[in-house]
Amino acid sequence: MKIFQKEIRLPEYRRGFHLITHIIRNEFPEIREIYKGMLQAFIKHTSASLTINENADPTVRDDFESHFNKMVPENAPYYEHTIEGPDDMPAHLKASILGSSVMIPISKGQMNLGTWQGIYLCEHRDYGGPRTLILTAFGE
Repeated sequence: MKIFQKEIRLPEYRRGFHLITHIIRNEFPEIREIYKGMLQAFIKHTSASLTINENADPTVRDDFESHFNKMVPENAPYYEHTIEGPDDMPAHLKASILGSSVMIPISKGQMNLGTWQGIYLCEHRDYGGPRTLILTAFGE
């Protein structure tokens, strides 16, 4: 079994849902050395998350942002963790709802995503800064 692991730093993104599939593909060419296996992408932050969804129509990403902002509003009167600003506690909640990692099958040296699937960085802070991912690929 082959195992590869790499830490990559993503550029700073504004708040929202951003496709990063191409960045992972470009920054982690070791995937090509695995015929059959898995890729795990893990984000090392508590106010951003990862998910897989629609990669073609950008309005899907806008709708995600709108929905999550209504589902987890800023300035809820019951938040106690408020020292880092009104977007901080909602960012932690959104990150927990979506999760800190995704698993993608690797087939014939490629991420085996569906035709309309892409990996999103979900930036939940207004100014989250650069984000760090740990990418781990393993298989035959």
